Parts: sequence; C-alpha cells; structure tokens
Amino acid sequence: MINRAAVILATIILVCSLANNAFSEPAKKQTQTIYVSAYPHVFMGPRGTVFDLGITLMIRNTDFKSPITITSVDYYDTQGKLTKKYLSSPLSINPMASKEIHITEKDAGGGIGSNFIVRWKAEKEVNVPAIEAVMIGGKGGHAISFISPGKEISE
Repeated sequence: MINRAAVILATIILVCSLANNAFSEPAKKQTQTIYVSAYPHVFMGPRGTVFDLGITLMIRNTDFKSPITITSVDYYDTQGKLTKKYLSSPLSINPMASKEIHITEKDAGGGIGSNFIVRWKAEKEVNVPAIEAVMIGGKGGHAISFISPGKEISE
C-alpha cells in the first residue's frame, strides 16, 4: 500500500512539473552569446563526393516591442581560427525584423566544421531571438537544404 502511494505521489509530482514547464513563459534575456554550426559543404555518396552549400545566417528579433543590438558576428573555421568578422560596428534589429548574412557556395574556406559566434544585447530583457543557419545547394539534378539552430553558450 505504501509503495503504491509513493508511486502515485511521484507520478503526480512529475506530471505537475512537466505541466509547469510546458506552460512557462518564453525565455527572456538581456544578452547572449550564440553558437551556430555552419556547413559550407557536405559529403555525398559512397565516394564522399563534396557537395558545396551556400550558407545564410539568419538573425530574427522575436520581440514585439524592443529592438536588439547585434554586437558581433564572427566566423570560425574547422580548426577554430577566426576567419572573418562580419560587423565593423553594432547593428540594431527592430522588433520582429531580421538580418541575414550570406556565404556563397563557392566560399568553402571555413571547412565542414565551421561556425558562427553571434553576440547580442538589449536595453532590457526581451524575447530571445531566433538565430540559425540555413544551408542550401544544388548540383546535377540533386538539391539539399537543412537548418542548423543556434545554441546559447557561455564565454
């Protein structure tokens, strides 16, 4: 009887905890550093044929009321070497607006392990922006596209 009651109590606590998380407020932050994987090419088929991809880094302000400021967008290669700084000065993105940075299919210099580090801030806590890379390419009747979502990291 006691074991059954303990199982029921544990189940109720688990369900309440999951429900609380499911109905919690969206994440709000005032600043973040975001890591985004980028793939200038992938390997296809049994021979490992290189398939070049264009990369579009998308930064979307998901807040309805407040702008965000992108303080840096840095591109690192497979060895972790900083290869390009995309901003020479901070960039403001209005509420519900977006900014994109594009790397063409011909620019595969970063290697398959390349990534972006995006830093942003706001004057007050805002909805966390959606930051992701969209990779797309076509060759010989074949096409490929996929998305790489950003991930918050600490420095």
